[in-house]
Amino acid sequence: MPPRDSITARNDEDLLQNHPSPGKSRGPLAVGVAMLRNLWRRLTSMRTALVLLFLLALASLPGALLPQWSTGRAKTAQYILDHPTIGPWLNRLGLFNVFSAPWFAAVYLLLFISLIGCLTPRSWELLRQIRTGPPATAPRNLSRLPHHATVTITGDAAETARHVRDRLRQSGVGGWRTATRTEPDGAVVVAAEKGYLRDVGNLVFHFSLVGLLLSVAVGGMFGYEGTVLVTEGDGFCASSPIAYDDFRPGPLVNATTMTPFCVDVDAFHAAYTPQGQATTFRADIRFQDGADLGTDTWQRRALQVNDPLRFSGDRLYLLGHGYTPTFRITYPDGQVRTYAQPFAPEDSMFTSQGAIKVTDPPGYSGDDLRQNQLAIVGIFAPTAVVTGGIMSSGFPSPLDPGVAVDVYRGDLGMGSGIPQSVFAIDTAQVANGSLVKKAHANLSPGQSITLGDGTKITFTGVKQFVSLQTSYDPAQDWALISVILLIAGLMGSLLIKRRRVWYRIRSDSTAAGRAGALAVEVGGLARTDQAGYGREFASLVGLACSHKTYAAGDSPARAGKGA
Repeated sequence: MPPRDSITARNDEDLLQNHPSPGKSRGPLAVGVAMLRNLWRRLTSMRTALVLLFLLALASLPGALLPQWSTGRAKTAQYILDHPTIGPWLNRLGLFNVFSAPWFAAVYLLLFISLIGCLTPRSWELLRQIRTGPPATAPRNLSRLPHHATVTITGDAAETARHVRDRLRQSGVGGWRTATRTEPDGAVVVAAEKGYLRDVGNLVFHFSLVGLLLSVAVGGMFGYEGTVLVTEGDGFCASSPIAYDDFRPGPLVNATTMTPFCVDVDAFHAAYTPQGQATTFRADIRFQDGADLGTDTWQRRALQVNDPLRFSGDRLYLLGHGYTPTFRITYPDGQVRTYAQPFAPEDSMFTSQGAIKVTDPPGYSGDDLRQNQLAIVGIFAPTAVVTGGIMSSGFPSPLDPGVAVDVYRGDLGMGSGIPQSVFAIDTAQVANGSLVKKAHANLSPGQSITLGDGTKITFTGVKQFVSLQTSYDPAQDWALISVILLIAGLMGSLLIKRRRVWYRIRSDSTAAGRAGALAVEVGGLARTDQAGYGREFASLVGLACSHKTYAAGDSPARAGKGA
């Protein structure tokens, strides 16, 4: 019986370890270790990494298709109300808070571990290949390679091999790594390989993907976002989360380390096409930060979309704008107060909806105060158009502003502890009779409506507000670097060719009448399907031919494929 080779012996050994003989049983510890080892091998395979990457993309879809609590609480709550059957189930599954859900974090973490476990051994293997160089042993039959040619020349085999090796190493030829070996039959083999940067680019791409995933995770844990609506002539100071209308911190954010700054909005400017499409947005602001805080020193800046203002890592963005109607209320006792509240845009022409809630009208106290609260609920139109008794806007600029208001008196329900939208009243208070509608009117600037007790409500005009967002991401620079390296690695892995070539140089006894005849057999192998040689292989064959000058009438004989 012939001896088994090492591969067969190793396979038999693995078979015996995984399937011991009936008389030999493995303990629970060995079984557990084997299961963990097999699980680790499956987790760190490239196939598993690709599956997890697909699952991560699939898990991200609800975050793009469904409203999220973190970005729009009002829209999310309204979605659940509009879909009473499926909405609560989607909420229980975390589909309205996808990027903070435990199942999303599990897929994210498994992908991270899989990529690290898959790339680490590949990196060591590539480093070993680079250090050891190409294998000097050539395939037994070069004619079976995809690229093959044979030439006959005269000369010395060792000298020809040295010439080929030197020419391959020259930078003009492409910087091939070479190795030389003499076979038992006296043939000299020159092996060469280049294109290692292809695999390097592949690893850079995947490690950059890991870096990008890590940057996103760090930014999500230590970063925060806050949005606030600021009306022209007003401002805000960002020193704590309470300065924002909506604040979304990461789970590891320390609010005491936020960058303090102050911003005043002097004016907002917008330009539109005749069809009402926006062309430019610009907010003229003043700001303080650092040593200027608390002083009379202000810096001025025109804040535009996608052109943020930066404060020591924080970025202040201009997100959008809208309108803030202003009202003057003259109470029966002669007191006059002014009120302004941003209205939420409902369409591209800035037909806006909102409510002004007066929780402390003068002249009342105790229960009477709660029963005589006022609410001005209505529609604002920067260019008012009334059709069938319904007001809407015909153009987004304030060419002819108007409001359609309903005035309510009663208990606004603000003391119930249930949060309310700043843009609407609690309709349950209207349904149970706690809030009673007292008047309705369409008003232009300067026009008024008077209630039965003498309270006079005047629409005095409109201002514009801007929506500002503060964003802090401590890993944004690393994310940018990761993306740049990812693209560079991808381009390298796609454009660089990994290939090998062998020259087998031996005496040619069939060349009658030519002393010192040599047969040079050349074989080329591309390491990837799309990395073919093209015309380069012909130049590689020509390296052997260029070593000797032939006598008149002599020429190298060639045969094979791919030349």
